[in-house]
Formats: sequence, structure tokens, C-alpha cells
Amino acid sequence: MPIFALDKTLVFPPVHLSEPDGLLALGGDLSRERLLLAYRQGIFPWYEGTDILWWCPDPRFVLFPAELKVSKTMKSLIRKQEFTFSTNTAFDQVIENCKSVARRGQDGTWISEEVKHAYRELHVDGYAQSAETWYDGKLVGGLYGIRMGDVFFGESMFSTMSNASKFAFISYVEVLKADGVQLIDCQVYTPHLESLGARMIERADFIKLLDDLIR
Repeated sequence: MPIFALDKTLVFPPVHLSEPDGLLALGGDLSRERLLLAYRQGIFPWYEGTDILWWCPDPRFVLFPAELKVSKTMKSLIRKQEFTFSTNTAFDQVIENCKSVARRGQDGTWISEEVKHAYRELHVDGYAQSAETWYDGKLVGGLYGIRMGDVFFGESMFSTMSNASKFAFISYVEVLKADGVQLIDCQVYTPHLESLGARMIERADFIKLLDDLIR
């Protein structure tokens, strides 16, 4: 089946038409309107070379905040209070570190200058949010993503110090849970997030949750 090529029209094909790996469409742009439309429909962008690729995998990897798992090691680390936590105080630094640190050892990164600009604009509008881990006054870990309604769509995380990204994630999940968030989209499987309680659900169930939780 040919991949859908997007033009300037703000529309995506139905997600059930995606490829087995979740690839749905290519092209288009990273305008505020297109990105928000994509997330609302369970679609996220990922670059390959200079092409914007749009994905909606089935099954979907998610975390329900009530199912967060915190290991004994992390509980001990949290009690020691060696790290400090903040939100939305260093968004630009977080996304830059996700670009340069999170993909270290790979050929390049999907976080281009265009991506950084687009998500900075969404941050100014209140949609893109960051969570930060600090050690001795230095940013050592964090994550960013999109908040819509009672859903948080995780995009990327980084760590320059052992357990710093886990600390940011655990701390932020607790903040989101207290604020009424009921679903965290982790997009695709990673053992790191599985250890924290994330699991696969059917795409149809994921889309229904978005319909219920994004108002």
C-alpha cells in the first residue's frame, strides 16, 4: 500500500490505514495546527532524513499513572534528596540535550532545528512541557512532551547522570497524576519505560481514550 503524501491541507488519513510498523503518512509541515491535530488523533512525527514521517503504531505503548512502578533503588534515591526536580524552567535546555545526548552513539538525531522551533512555539502556547532533574545546580536529566486535556504525550528524554531521567519521569508522573492526567503516551516500546509500568494496549483502545480524555 502506498504511503499517504500530505500537502498543505490539514488532514490525516484514518489511522487504521497505517503500515504494519505504524507508518501512516509523510510530508506536510510542523505547524502548530498540524501538530495539535496529529496528537489529538494519536499520530506523532518522526524524521527520516529530511522527510517528516507520521506514525500511529498498533499496539500502542502507554503508561497509566496509577500503574507507575518505582523500584526500591529509585525509592532510596528519592529519599536521599540528592536530585531536585522542576517543571518548565529549562525547556530549551531539555530539548537541546534530548537532541545531543539521548541519541549519542547513533548517526544523527530526529530532533532537527525545525523540530526544536516547532516545539518551542508549542511550549510558549502551553502545550509542550518539560520536566527537569538537577544535581548541584546542573541540569542532568529531563524529558519533554505535549499536554492535551488529561493526556501527556511523551516525546524524548535524556540523562547525563545515572537515574536522572528516571527521577524526572517518576516525579513528573506524580505531578501529572495529581493534576488529573489519566494517560501517558510512550509511543513505542522501551525496556526502560516498561520497568516503570508502561504496557501495550490496542490502538483502537488508545484512540478511544484520546476521544474521552482530550476535551
